[in-house]
Amino acid sequence: MRDKFYRYIQTLQDRITGALEQEDGKAHFQEDLWERPEGGGGRTRVIADGAVFEKGGVNISAVHGPLPEAMQRYFGVGPSDFYACGLSLVLHPKSPMVPTVHANWRYFELYGGQGRLADQWFGGGQDLTPYYLFDEDAQHFHGVCKRACDAHDPAFYPEYKQKCDAYFHNSHRGEARGVGGLFFDYLRPIPGRSTEQWYDFVTGVGDSFLEAYLPIVQKRKGLPYSPAQRTWQEIRRGRYVEFNLVHDKGTLFGLRTNGRIESILMSLPPVVQWRYDQHPEPGSQEARLVEVLQNPREWTFG
Repeated sequence: MRDKFYRYIQTLQDRITGALEQEDGKAHFQEDLWERPEGGGGRTRVIADGAVFEKGGVNISAVHGPLPEAMQRYFGVGPSDFYACGLSLVLHPKSPMVPTVHANWRYFELYGGQGRLADQWFGGGQDLTPYYLFDEDAQHFHGVCKRACDAHDPAFYPEYKQKCDAYFHNSHRGEARGVGGLFFDYLRPIPGRSTEQWYDFVTGVGDSFLEAYLPIVQKRKGLPYSPAQRTWQEIRRGRYVEFNLVHDKGTLFGLRTNGRIESILMSLPPVVQWRYDQHPEPGSQEARLVEVLQNPREWTFG
């Protein structure tokens, strides 16, 4: 399974970066191949200063070796070896009318004595962070997510949508990072659902990403915007940074397993503002966004 999933994310990385370069029309991804001293490595691809994407990355990695003590405590295990692979992407568009997007699909194995497979699970999801809220964009994104889930189990979308709302939440701000999407973790083989079936589900979600995001980019990238709207985007990017550095488990896992820092922090936007005690004008589009972030909505019906 680990080899099968790694081959999948290699192919998916090629498909996504190719489509994003075509959509941008100007910039191309820079590729870095890297190795982790303890075992494994990855292929980082970063795009910058494009016509559409100000900064973004679509990275794959496969790392293995002894599980660090901090992660042993986190998982509640003794000395163990591990294997983890996945694709992680973040795209920060130039225009504040185009939302930031994040996605991740990953697979993890934990080994006991004599290299025996002791545990295995999938995780991942995809979520949308707009700066100006177009309801139809959130409905489209969630609609694609729901269809990807419904193809496997109609109970998946409501469960993983709720988990996304709970996970991507800046508790210190009392607001969501964005309008959500899907988040799932610890998808283990259970009676009635095999590892192969979880693989089919996770890859189905991965295959839906371009359908979920690119139509929104195409619809919004040509809209005009003002310097004040760009400033709002940079202020909201600050909240994105706060989540990634304070709460995000993927960031913490990378730092605790001696991951490649440039790849881990690729998710951070290039231009950000933090303004003291900043609040949007009541009744404005900015205030409407914050109200939705403080009160997550249902975006699909039926």
